[in-house]
Amino acid sequence: MTTQPEQILENNLVKQLQQLGYDQVQLPDEAALLSNLKSQLAKHNNTDFSDTEFKQVLNHLNKGSVFDKAKILRDKMQINKDDGSSEYIEFINQKQWCKNEFQVAQQITMEGEYKNRYDVTLLINGLPLVQVELKRRGLELKEAFNQTNRYQRHSYGSGQALFNYIQLFVISNGVNTKYYANNRKQSFKQTFFWADKENRNITELTKFADAFLDPCHLSKMITKYIVLHESDKILMVLRPYQYYATEAIADRVKKGVKNGYIWHTTGSGKTLTSFKASQIMMELPEVHKVIFVVDRKDLDYQTTKEFNHFSSGSIDGTDNTNKLVKQFTDDTKLIVTTIQKLNTAISKERYTSKMEDLKDKRLIFIFDECHRSQFGDTHLAITNFFNNKQMFGFTGTPIFAENSAKNELGRRTTKDLFDDCLHKYVITDAIKDQNVLKFSIEYVGRYRQKDSMNEIDIDTDVQVEDIDTKELMESDKRLTKVVDYIINNHDRKTHNKSFTGMMCVSSVPVLIKYYDILQQKKEAGEHNLKVATIFSYSANEDDKDANGYFGEFEGAMAAEPKSAYGNLHTREILDKYITDYNTMFGTSYSTKDSQSFYNYYNDIAKKVKSKDIDILLVVNMFLTGFDSKTLNTLYVDKNLKYHGLIQAFSRTNRILDEKKSQGNIVCFRNLKKNTDDAISLFSNKDANEIILLEPYENYIKYFNEALKELQHLAPTVESVDELIDEEAQLQFVKAFRELMRLKNVLGGFADFEFDDLEMSEQDFEDYKSKYLDIHDGTKGEGKEKVSILDDVDFELELIHRDEVNVHYILTLLAKLHQAEGNNAEKQKKVIIDALTSEAQLRSKKELIERFIAENLPLIEDPEDVTEEFEKFIEKEKQLAFQHLVAEEHLKADIAEKVISDYLFTNRKPLQADVIDAFEEKPRLLQRKKLAKRVTDKMVGFVETFISGL
Repeated sequence: MTTQPEQILENNLVKQLQQLGYDQVQLPDEAALLSNLKSQLAKHNNTDFSDTEFKQVLNHLNKGSVFDKAKILRDKMQINKDDGSSEYIEFINQKQWCKNEFQVAQQITMEGEYKNRYDVTLLINGLPLVQVELKRRGLELKEAFNQTNRYQRHSYGSGQALFNYIQLFVISNGVNTKYYANNRKQSFKQTFFWADKENRNITELTKFADAFLDPCHLSKMITKYIVLHESDKILMVLRPYQYYATEAIADRVKKGVKNGYIWHTTGSGKTLTSFKASQIMMELPEVHKVIFVVDRKDLDYQTTKEFNHFSSGSIDGTDNTNKLVKQFTDDTKLIVTTIQKLNTAISKERYTSKMEDLKDKRLIFIFDECHRSQFGDTHLAITNFFNNKQMFGFTGTPIFAENSAKNELGRRTTKDLFDDCLHKYVITDAIKDQNVLKFSIEYVGRYRQKDSMNEIDIDTDVQVEDIDTKELMESDKRLTKVVDYIINNHDRKTHNKSFTGMMCVSSVPVLIKYYDILQQKKEAGEHNLKVATIFSYSANEDDKDANGYFGEFEGAMAAEPKSAYGNLHTREILDKYITDYNTMFGTSYSTKDSQSFYNYYNDIAKKVKSKDIDILLVVNMFLTGFDSKTLNTLYVDKNLKYHGLIQAFSRTNRILDEKKSQGNIVCFRNLKKNTDDAISLFSNKDANEIILLEPYENYIKYFNEALKELQHLAPTVESVDELIDEEAQLQFVKAFRELMRLKNVLGGFADFEFDDLEMSEQDFEDYKSKYLDIHDGTKGEGKEKVSILDDVDFELELIHRDEVNVHYILTLLAKLHQAEGNNAEKQKKVIIDALTSEAQLRSKKELIERFIAENLPLIEDPEDVTEEFEKFIEKEKQLAFQHLVAEEHLKADIAEKVISDYLFTNRKPLQADVIDAFEEKPRLLQRKKLAKRVTDKMVGFVETFISGL
């Protein structure tokens, strides 16, 4: 045999785990699992359990969700003993994590909705806390991920639901091994390789087992480095670089008073790392308080919110300096505050008397984004005020000699302020590990000189720097050209608004110009983008009306050029823009008081994340500290460099899904050198090709090479039908999936055209239909065995690049109603293509085609299309329901209730409920088959007439 079977991989792992200190135990079924749990818990707690006492334990353990069980695991339980006494037992020793009972079992069988056998289970004190699923060498690792998801769905909750105590999953095909927390909401992109301190991934199973599955290390990961996210009720586990950073800080606090800083690239999860570091330091008896310091109120809000996500109520955010001082003097263990308030608390006489008692207390300060320019003064003030402090900084973009700025304290680097760098995880590490996305950077804005410098055309011959004057860069004509480019390309960049964009500009006056141009074009019907803005205004800025002219010079004053708003204060202009926002979203914000403005900021942040805003227009705000996975495009008309550039670009590179293949940066200024310098500084000298997407031509080449692989398997669309066995179909699915991924990247380039490829668009669509047919074929009824295609990742989301829904189709129908001749045929093709490619709409395809043929010609006013379509659907829905009831001989009222319950619970109807709907109960042997058939019809009915409508 040329390849290693899965069983040998499994047996070798179990032998290795025994050598690491696990006791092997045979647990064929749940009865054996429960018996073992009883003896192991008794051993761990140095006690004995009678059957009635152990029943209390089982009743206590069998409560709640995976999240609830994670809390139960970490808590103690009081047991009422048979002799009338009581005692507390623990399920896991969290303080001395090595002092637990470790076992390994193979092929535990559980029967839930289906019978499943689990490969390798690691038990701590008898509870199954880690599940290892293996695939033989050569198979795709994601199959193991999909398998654990299937087990979660089908059998982990069966019986006493002990497998819902799983904290970590490990998946491996021998050569690649990853781990992740027990969280059903995460995708395969949220699985991690373990690594050493130098960020070298440990992928091979035996090496991973030595490093990660060692009993002491594994129990430490479970007890110390899993975070319970209170808001989402999920488990999160730290990645290796987060673990090493936290360990390094804790080690430095235990061993001395030296400072230090962590260099983890922007977007790599510094907040989670700093929370865990804070939490661990809070537990050290020698530490009096931990103070987390940020530099602006918006970051203060975001960090407080995120910390409380991890542990509800863990932080009482400080609203003012009085409250901050109170927190310093009461029993608050963890404080989140801003640099400004902290500086006030230790420098203003009215506060310092209350702070005096803290001077000699052991205080730990953690600074978020410690490169901030304001930090120099505060650093000096803290150093002078507190005698027993220890300071740690987190930054994605440290200050080095190359990017340091001179101020009154002279040039200072991050090392000057914080001593040693305790751990590094730079941007190249994060991209290699797929923890952040690459950037696709386009430089748009070549100009040619006409009769005057103000005549400009995008995509011509002269580089920006040749004519980079303030007058040109801020001219209305140039800004209008930029806006036109954004309007024409925004849908492409954001996959038809599947994502959102942000635009950063050079100044508030330029922002005002941009906003006005965008609004004017929207009112003219040139776009329907939802644009919002926020910027800082100066309370005491120059009054443009205070120009020295008095009454007799009214004429001269009137001749002075004014903006569209006359000489309004920028705060008044912002309030006008906020009024636009209020009109758009039905809100009532303003700048009248700080809280309302603060609420406006928070609402914008939420709406960008929920994709309710298409483009957020800013100068500086939101360019640091703001994380939104749904933001994928940044338009740049601002000179950025070094840490400011990397921070701004990194707003776009948060991992989300396969559709979000890169962060798009569109520069309307020539920032090429600045970009290269920043990347070199914050990674290494040869990092450009790793961070940036390759040129467009390279991806054309990769696509054509992938096409040859596809055509080797299926030379023509028709030949796909000849792939009868599932192994051949699997190879086709993988080959076409790679083609889709490359097309997805190409689609982000503004100059992408199908003509550049060796495959026509029609052929691509035809192959896609075959791909979808194979996917649909895996859902056939009555399968006796599990298909090898069940676990394969079809990546259907790559097909659905547009936000195509019924509303979108109705918009197209209204256009079709008005179209004539060739335009009508083209419009009809767009509709049919959309119906074919969108999974949710494929079930409605026949209905919509019939509506086009029979009803659309009879509608006189295009505005009536939506209403007429709703009438049509309602009528067809009633007819379809009557047909279903008559064909299957169902009781209409009960069938309607079954469908209604399905809509409410989003769970397929139970067999018993479907059987109750029959007019005559089917014979016992027929029930399963008939219930399956009727269930499928009911689900199809909902998909066709209700879902998406």
